[in-house]
Amino acid sequence: MIHDPVRIADQMSLPLFDEEALDIADYLKAEAEAPTDIHQDEAAHQGHLALTLGAIGVVYGDIGTSPIYAFREALRATGVAQPGPPEVLGILSLLIWTLLLIVTVKYVFALLRADNRGEGGILALYTLVRLAAGKRSIPVLLLAIAGAALFAGDAAITPAISVLSAVEGTELILPAMESYVLPITIGILVALFFGQRRGTASVARLFGPVTVVWFLALAGLGLWHMAETPWVISAFSPVWGGQFLVHHTGVAFVVLGAVFLAVTGGEALYADLGHFGRKPIMTAWFALVFPALVLNYLGQGALVLAHPEAASDSFFAMAPAALLPLLVGLATAATVIASQAVISGAFSMARGAAQLGFLPRLRIVHTAEGQSGQIYIPSVNWLLLGGVLWLVLGFRSSGALASAYGIAVTGTMVLTTVLGVLYLVRSGRLSVPAALLLAAPVAVIEWVFLASNLTKLMDGGYVPVLAALVVGLVMWAWWRGTQLVKARVHKLAVPVASFVRSMRGSSVNVIPGTGFFLTGDPDIVPSALLHNLKHNRVLHEQTVFLTVETLRVPYATAEERASVEALGGAFLRLTLRFGFMETPNVSRAMGHARKAGLRFDVMTSTFFLGRRRAVATGRGLELLMDRFYVALTRFAADPTDFYHLPRDRVVELGERVAI
Repeated sequence: MIHDPVRIADQMSLPLFDEEALDIADYLKAEAEAPTDIHQDEAAHQGHLALTLGAIGVVYGDIGTSPIYAFREALRATGVAQPGPPEVLGILSLLIWTLLLIVTVKYVFALLRADNRGEGGILALYTLVRLAAGKRSIPVLLLAIAGAALFAGDAAITPAISVLSAVEGTELILPAMESYVLPITIGILVALFFGQRRGTASVARLFGPVTVVWFLALAGLGLWHMAETPWVISAFSPVWGGQFLVHHTGVAFVVLGAVFLAVTGGEALYADLGHFGRKPIMTAWFALVFPALVLNYLGQGALVLAHPEAASDSFFAMAPAALLPLLVGLATAATVIASQAVISGAFSMARGAAQLGFLPRLRIVHTAEGQSGQIYIPSVNWLLLGGVLWLVLGFRSSGALASAYGIAVTGTMVLTTVLGVLYLVRSGRLSVPAALLLAAPVAVIEWVFLASNLTKLMDGGYVPVLAALVVGLVMWAWWRGTQLVKARVHKLAVPVASFVRSMRGSSVNVIPGTGFFLTGDPDIVPSALLHNLKHNRVLHEQTVFLTVETLRVPYATAEERASVEALGGAFLRLTLRFGFMETPNVSRAMGHARKAGLRFDVMTSTFFLGRRRAVATGRGLELLMDRFYVALTRFAADPTDFYHLPRDRVVELGERVAI
């Protein structure tokens, strides 16, 4: 029986090319393995030492600035005007063991081994859990969304508190500078965010060396003051931490919230796994970062034990007056590097969220050819800048911001631990009791830290919570909406094979030229083609189903770029392949299509895009979510620009899809 394609188009709700949401397999293909290839290339050309140096600058920039304020805020939380050995050694013990258990045990020894084809981070861990389970789980999905949303709050607070705490050191040099702290901080942050569009490739070369100098300075200052009070090393004993918690029950809970500031940035060890690899990150931690942090905290404690009046700003008080300007300058540089690292992390997180279908397709600009992590997302950049400036102007001091900082960090770490346990169980590596027993020591500590930070909810902790709620709502609305649309479309999809057969002997009008119809699924007929048949009742003498594919390598070779497959009659399938570091420039790739055997005349060719318009039809809360999704679709990047199609030869055909 011969079917008329015009009748098919008339009777069906036409499916469109889904240019906005990718599934798990797409993410793994386009994103997760990409940094692995980069890591392998860099390891081959630069070696382990270069990767270790890069890890020091990027991975540890955030945690490296914690000594500026972590010990100071913990002492302030005790409420003791003249802290003595019980307070100083107790807090130092808690700091040291927090670094050991949370960073060393959880991240360095455990999570760095849970990589998704070389990639790390909470979204990569989510995909591991998802694939191990073999089916979608809404609770696990919500955990991933919550983790990514909390990271958004962390990404806004880190630049604000880091740069502000460093610039506050100028007050110790010139007390009259107090009124200039905010303007200087705002100037540095604005310059930092405005510079993102140019990329960070040239500046990144300085990250490693400058951060190495910073950690050496931390260690040197610590050793210098430890010589004055050498018995401060007894803080390594966990007994001091236990005694502090027992004898300071009234303030211990609040102090723990400040102690957790010492591990801010710990999530970066896991998130940047794909860029540097496990061994360089471990080498940097044990060879330099961890010793420098511990020595500096011990040095601050030794200084306060010898001079209790230095507790108000124990970090900058470590430097002699002649070297204080140098330390303030170095601290400012270190905080800018820490801010840059978290901004780059926000770009990577947003890209991963978009590819997983949690966000609309974003306009992404690659700023360096050799590194997949060197990207710039304008929308994320300006939203972050607005949030950072609001935090600086609203809180006006690093001490006030410290109350807002902990919830975002602890929340993300708790969710990472939960997903890690789920992965161990779902993958069959451990039974439920064994996985819980293994994770219990770290999990209990993190939950205590989270509860401690929640006590600061009304003192500024609401900021990351509100930010996470807003971002989480956006991500859930987008994911939910795309799933509803995809379900609606797939119910009515027309398979390519049956469609091609229906064209044999069809009476449809044929016009000269070549029609290129973009489709995300090469096995179903592009909706733009069905729309063209429905409204124009014509078919080109050569009809090409065009699929753009992203490879797992940075660049596609000339041989890989294009392939052409005959489907029968006037129909062909063209696949254009691009590396993950390449811009999908379809116009430029058409030359490779010619070499692959496709014959067409540019002047008589037309590119057809399917544009889907969702229509909200629900009720109550569902209607609000549907309308929110419809509003978000307006922010998705234009596919004509994204694929670099010739604008004067593009025809967009749309449809309304009820959700």
